[in-house]
Amino acid sequence: MKKVTVSKLNIKKILSIICIACLISWVVFRFAAIGAERGRYVFNPSRYDAENGIPVESITVEKHQQVLKEPIAVNNNKAFVSGSRIGRFAAGQKVENGKIVSVSKNLDLDTGMHVIKTKGVSDGLHYAEYQNVGYLVPVYAVKGDKVFVAKDGKAVLQDVTIIRQDADNALITSGLNDGDDVILSKVEDGQKIRLEK
Repeated sequence: MKKVTVSKLNIKKILSIICIACLISWVVFRFAAIGAERGRYVFNPSRYDAENGIPVESITVEKHQQVLKEPIAVNNNKAFVSGSRIGRFAAGQKVENGKIVSVSKNLDLDTGMHVIKTKGVSDGLHYAEYQNVGYLVPVYAVKGDKVFVAKDGKAVLQDVTIIRQDADNALITSGLNDGDDVILSKVEDGQKIRLEK
């Protein structure tokens, strides 16, 4: 009988062939799996938003008479206001059932505040009304002197003129048109969007 011997060289060849066959099998399997995955629909929110635009909240603005309200505490038809707020009050402004009669530009030496005199206003916290024609936009949607507007499915940063604002709203007199959709959500300039009102 003949002895069959397997040399080290033959073992290396056999192992190399097995490794190459495994590698080829794995590559074929991966391509088949990718093809099968592409064949079925898998919902991917980020891909969907990138293709169709991110959902944003917006308001449609119209120009008409708007009212902003500034708080004022009245006692004996007098109110004391800090220097940072004095520019928000003027003689003739409506306060409850009365009005502002005068606004002192000088500081009261006793309080270090500006004095506002009213007529026909009861004691307590009230709101001085400021009226003007324009667009009301929530202050959180304003970025300096700009707002984001929806145009052709994209967020566009629009220059606007803000003449006044209170704690909640900014009064814009130019830079917007009737029917513009002002974006309330956080977006970037040129970002693809879809409106949700």
